[in-house]
Amino acid sequence: MPPVSGGISPGHCNYPAPTRMSTFPALFIGHGNPMHALTANANSLAWRGMVSELPRPRAVLVISAHWLTRGVAVTAMQQPQTIHDFSGFPAALNAFQYPAPGDPSLAAEIAGLLAPEIVTLDAEWGLDHGTWSVLTHLFPAADIPVLQLSLDSAKTPAEHYALAVKLRPLRERGVLILGSGNIVHNLRRMHWQQPDSAFDWATRFNERIRRHLQVQDHTALFDLSSDDARLAVPTPEHYWPLLYVAAQQADAEPIEMFNDHIEYGSIGMLCCRVGEPAKADA
Repeated sequence: MPPVSGGISPGHCNYPAPTRMSTFPALFIGHGNPMHALTANANSLAWRGMVSELPRPRAVLVISAHWLTRGVAVTAMQQPQTIHDFSGFPAALNAFQYPAPGDPSLAAEIAGLLAPEIVTLDAEWGLDHGTWSVLTHLFPAADIPVLQLSLDSAKTPAEHYALAVKLRPLRERGVLILGSGNIVHNLRRMHWQQPDSAFDWATRFNERIRRHLQVQDHTALFDLSSDDARLAVPTPEHYWPLLYVAAQQADAEPIEMFNDHIEYGSIGMLCCRVGEPAKADA
């Protein structure tokens, strides 16, 4: 596998050797600005610190805020392309490549788990920036198979959650389920000149979701009707990936929050891990 073009040196992320786990943890990453892909900063260092506690997964299944479809699809190609699904960023970001392999057999396995939901085995999409801007820090060698599961734009939060529950067996098979989005995501309200600021409504909504996650009140995560929610989640695609990770939590399974802060007034960077960090079988 060639080195990642424009990425971070693999030496920055020393995850343990492959091992079999009884239940692999699941991660939600607040990904924020795609420029994080090119730098070691407080956010990317927090992501790396969390994944350094995990064994090497068999594969990574990413639910990214940036792949919206009608119906459900999963990438099923041998070599997914790196998608630059943005504009107005520096040339270095547009040239970035994350050449991780795919896994068509795992894609078919996922489609089977989600039945009777009809799942398209997609050969066109690839890896969007919600995926590679995070994975270049988690697994910089790009040598672990990566698949993406799309977000069906017609589904309600409860329906996304119910679909995600069906993915739980993947954790028994060494697959890292990774949601990539932002709990608070309002680009129109951003304070570009105040990177460390947070609007009151953003702080309140972030804290409310944090509490629901801590006490495993997942049904409460479906309600986006409050004034704070309408400002924090003006469109739902960055919020939905959180539901896919919350749905992995078995009864009384631990959840750990990390990198909990808000940037530019209205971008929440809160991340969480469901499951024990490195409870590997002997």
